[in-house]
Amino acid sequence: MEGLEVTVLLGIAMLVGTVLAPRLRVATPLVLLVIGLALGFIPELRAIELPPETVLLLFLPVMLFREAWTTSMRSVRRSLRYIVPMSTLLVVASAFAVAGVATWMGVPWEAALVIGAAVAPPDATAVAALGRLLPAKTFMKLKAESLTNDGTALVLYAIAVSLLLGGQVTPWSITGMVLLSYLGGAAAGIAVAALAYFALRRMQSTLTINLTMLLVPFVSFLVAELINASGVLAVVFAGLIVAWVSPRITTAMSRRAADATWPFGVYLLNGALFVLIGLEVQLVVHEISPSEIGMLSLITVAAWIALFLVRYLFQWLFSPFSRPAAGSTRSLRHRSRLVSTVAGFRGAVSLAIALSVPITTDSGAPVAGRDSVVFVTAGVIVLTLLVQGPLLPVVIRWAKLPNDDAAIEEYELAERAISGAALAALDDLAVEHGISDRVRDRARREGYERLELANARAVARQRAIEERDLAELDASLDSSLDDGGDGSASSTMGPVPPAGTDEDGRRTSGGLEMIAVSDDIDVTQRSPLVRHKEATRLRLAILDRKREVLLRLRREGTIDDLVARKILANLDLEEIRTRGIEKASD
Repeated sequence: MEGLEVTVLLGIAMLVGTVLAPRLRVATPLVLLVIGLALGFIPELRAIELPPETVLLLFLPVMLFREAWTTSMRSVRRSLRYIVPMSTLLVVASAFAVAGVATWMGVPWEAALVIGAAVAPPDATAVAALGRLLPAKTFMKLKAESLTNDGTALVLYAIAVSLLLGGQVTPWSITGMVLLSYLGGAAAGIAVAALAYFALRRMQSTLTINLTMLLVPFVSFLVAELINASGVLAVVFAGLIVAWVSPRITTAMSRRAADATWPFGVYLLNGALFVLIGLEVQLVVHEISPSEIGMLSLITVAAWIALFLVRYLFQWLFSPFSRPAAGSTRSLRHRSRLVSTVAGFRGAVSLAIALSVPITTDSGAPVAGRDSVVFVTAGVIVLTLLVQGPLLPVVIRWAKLPNDDAAIEEYELAERAISGAALAALDDLAVEHGISDRVRDRARREGYERLELANARAVARQRAIEERDLAELDASLDSSLDDGGDGSASSTMGPVPPAGTDEDGRRTSGGLEMIAVSDDIDVTQRSPLVRHKEATRLRLAILDRKREVLLRLRREGTIDDLVARKILANLDLEEIRTRGIEKASD
C-alpha cells in the first residue's frame, strides 16, 4: 500500500478506537490493538511491515521524552531502592527465566536468550497508557522502573545477538557493554540537556523554543547511538533534566503551547503503534508454517507465565531490603506486589528489539530462529495488553490500596504558601514598580480572597475525608449499636470558618484578617489606562514572586514536581491573560 493510504487507514483506525473505547469501557490502547489484529486478516493490509528503525527512531524518542517529562524527580530519588534492582536484576532474571523455558521447549539457546532480552523489560508507554488507575506513588514507581530498565535489556540483547550470529563474548566484553550502555547513555543525555539549557536561555520566541524542545529527544538518541550507548537512557536523562530546568528558561506561552501539542502528538504515535503491533502479529502468524504455530503459541504462553511469576517472586524475595511504607501490613504489601506484577506490560521496546534481529548472518545465511523471536515477542505483548490490561482494574479494586491524597495536600499547601508569600511581599513590589495605593490595595483584596478560597477548599476536603472515615467506621460496627455519637455531631456542625495561614502555608488557629481599603480619591487623578498598566505590572510581579516561591518549594522537596508543574500551568495561564495573547507569544 502507498504511504498516504497507510496514513489514512491508521487515522481512521485511531478515530474508531477513540470513539469505541469509552462506550465499551475499555482502555483505548486495547481497542486499537484489537482493531490492528482485525485489519490483519485483510491480505493487502497484512503486507504493511513495521521497520525496526521506525519504532526506534520515530516512536520511541518522542514517547519516552514525554514520559520522562511527566515523571517526578522526587519520586525517582525516593524510590531508588525499588528502581535499581527492578530495572537491572529483575530484567536479567526475567530474561534468563524466559530463555530457560523456551530452550526446554525446543528453541535454540541463542534464539531463546534473544526472546528473553526482548520481553524482559516492562514498557513505559504501555504502563503510562494502561496504569492510570494505580495510586500515584505506585504508578510513578512503575514509570520510573520502565524508563530505566531498557538499558539492561539492550545489553542482554547485544550479547544474545552476538551469540546468535556465532560471535564470542567474555566477562570483560559484557562489563564493557554494561558500562557503555548506562554511562554512555547518561552522559549523552546530560550533554544534550546542557546544550539545550544554554540555547533555550537565549530564546524568547514560542516557535523556536518548542522546535528546540522537539529536537532534544532525537539528538539525545542519535548521540547515544553514535557511541553505541543506550539511546533510551539518553532520552530519559535529557527529558528529566530539561523538565526540571524548563520553568526558568522558557516562557509562559511556550510552556502552554507545549502542554497543548505534546500530549496530542504522543497520543497519535502511541495509537498508531498499537494498531501496527496488531498488524505485525498477523504478518508473523501468516509467515510461519501452521505446524510451528501450535508449539510457538505454547512457548508464548509459557514465557508470559514465567514473566508473571518471576516478577512477583522477585519483589517478594527483595522485600526485606526495601523500606516498607509507614503503617503497611504484610497483607497490604502482598496486595501491592500483585498489583505491580499485573501492571508489568510489554510494548514498543520489546517489539523494536525483536524486529532488530538481523535477517541474515555475515555469510548470507538466514538467522536461525528469527521468526520464533518475533512471533513469541509479539505474542507476549498481545497477552500482557489484552489479558493484564482488563485484569488490572479488577486487581486494583480487590487490593483496596490506601487512598493517596498526598498530591492534593501538597497542592493546597503550595497554593496557600505562594499566595501568602505574594501578599507578604506586596508592599515592597508596589514600591519597586511604582504602583499607586489604590491599585495595590485592590490587589491585596483580591489576594486575600484567593487565599480564603484556598483555605475553604482545604477545610472542605478535610471535612469530606473525616465524614468518609466516619461512614466507613459506622459501616464496620454492629448494626445494633447506637450511631448517634460523633457522626451525628459531625453532621450537625455549623459552618467552619476558614483557617488562616502563615507565610509558609501552615494553618493557624485564627481567621483571616481583611485589611481596610481606603475610599480616598487618588490625588494624582490617574486615568483608567494608567491604573490598568500599573495593575498589569503588579500582577506580573506577583506572578514572578509566586513562581519563585513555588520553585523553592519544589527544590526543597516540600512539594512534588508534578504538583509544581500543575500550579505553574495555572500561573502561566494567568500571565497570558494579563499580558494579552499577542504580547505573550512574542
